[in-house]
Amino acid sequence: MANYNEVQSAVRVEKLKIWFSWICGNVIMLIIAGATQDIAFVSVITQVLLAVVFLGLTVALFRMTGALNRKADAARREVLGE
Repeated sequence: MANYNEVQSAVRVEKLKIWFSWICGNVIMLIIAGATQDIAFVSVITQVLLAVVFLGLTVALFRMTGALNRKADAARREVLGE
């Protein structure tokens, strides 16, 4: 297995990618919701989709970062011999 610093660097990069994709997904949904705000029926649908997408992306974000944290902890334990 790679040394602990390499694992930490890889985890840090992956977390940045996850956070960036979370921000991009939410910004895209906000743009779509803003573009449809003048159409009453479509606006309601996009607002509901905005809430669902936000919750889905947020759950995925925290699950993925939790998995990466567990991976980093396992690598730390392996390197330290715990």
